[in-house]
Amino acid sequence: MHAQDNPAGDPVNGQKKAAMCIGCHGIPGYRASFPEIHQVPMISGQGAKYIVSALNAYKKGERKHPTMRGIAISLSDQDMADVAAFYASHQAPASTAVAPAPSAAVAELLKKGNCASCHGEGLNKPIDGTYPKLAGQHADYLYVALKAYKTENNANVGRGNAIMGGMAKPFSNAELQSMASYIGSLPSDLQVVPNAKFR
Repeated sequence: MHAQDNPAGDPVNGQKKAAMCIGCHGIPGYRASFPEIHQVPMISGQGAKYIVSALNAYKKGERKHPTMRGIAISLSDQDMADVAAFYASHQAPASTAVAPAPSAAVAELLKKGNCASCHGEGLNKPIDGTYPKLAGQHADYLYVALKAYKTENNANVGRGNAIMGGMAKPFSNAELQSMASYIGSLPSDLQVVPNAKFR
């Protein structure tokens, strides 16, 4: 790839461009109602490369979500890089929390899914910048996202990622919910950072 294919992000410009993001991602406890009621994901503290990757997936229609697609289509590569740099710059306070041990059943599910092989130690240190940090993410959002990888032939819902589709499809929804609940309880770099206008 050429350098212009991956522009450097500017967090200061990203803050100016994040106006369309803050109405959902900048309000603590904010819930979406599509495709079902769930807390919108925390993106503050997420890796910049992952945020750009996710926005591009919405733009291309690989991730199906009408609102997010409409937003992503409106963004240039530079806009995405700047917004991603802004959200990646939000550092969570240092935590001394110890990760709770999973139940035997959940430990077996995580092993079967091989989650740490991509999402890294504590599911918070992805092995590639385009993969998300999962630890501490809202459990209800994680559950909706995992189910989306199992959804096929739906114009408005679903995620077209072959790797995650292969990982999610062998699990029942109850198993996905158990994994999401545990992952959501882990110490995290993720947080909701309210916009100054809402503080």
